[in-house]
Amino acid sequence: MGCRIHAIVLLLLAACTTPVAMPGIEARVADLLPADVILLGEQHDAPEHQEMHQRAIGTLAGRGALAAVALEMANVGRSTAGVPRDASEAEVRSALAWDEAGWPWPAYGPAVMTAVRAGVPVIGANLPRSQSRTAMADASLDTSVAPGVLKTQHDAVRAGHCGLLPESQVGPMARVQLARDRTMAQAIAGAVAPGKTVVLLAGARHIDPASGVPQHLPPGVRTSSERLPERPPKKDYCAELREQFQRRSHP
Repeated sequence: MGCRIHAIVLLLLAACTTPVAMPGIEARVADLLPADVILLGEQHDAPEHQEMHQRAIGTLAGRGALAAVALEMANVGRSTAGVPRDASEAEVRSALAWDEAGWPWPAYGPAVMTAVRAGVPVIGANLPRSQSRTAMADASLDTSVAPGVLKTQHDAVRAGHCGLLPESQVGPMARVQLARDRTMAQAIAGAVAPGKTVVLLAGARHIDPASGVPQHLPPGVRTSSERLPERPPKKDYCAELREQFQRRSHP
């Protein structure tokens, strides 16, 4: 598996301060090719990241080079493959069983609809939430990656929960992340087509070549990853999480 990491520092830093048209997307996409899979990471509350994803998808679709768009935002098994190009957004959301509460459609709908209008299937790639508990108890996931990757996942879980998660829950939560990465990898590997590119839209952690989805892709899959520069979050998620933990401790 070949994996190239490209930074869009100048391009995206400009976009973070000026949310207008982002020049050079076509050139950046060309720089990521040839690839069987392009992994586009995002910060979920950064609209400029989602705008770039839409433009990247449009560029690949315009070249006739887009095999499929895979989403962290929809569960594996869901697909727009049987949906016509002129389908309504409601029809597309229904085909993907879209979870508006978890993933606001205005943020991701433009990228999804760009693919649909081009006749390109959009597929769910995420592990269904109903399978999370099974993943938590699956000790085989601990040995599905190298020890260093497992440690990275543990550290990320601790950081992602602002250091508030009991240590006994770190391992099980890390297994869920590993299961999600493996599920996404299986979904996009199944959509690979000769001469075309599958695009995965997912959070930045999932596209990390050192610990995310690329760790689970079959050998020989040519992969490029774009992790967009982070920006300050719109709100203090750790403060919200501390309040949740306090409410649980003092019902």
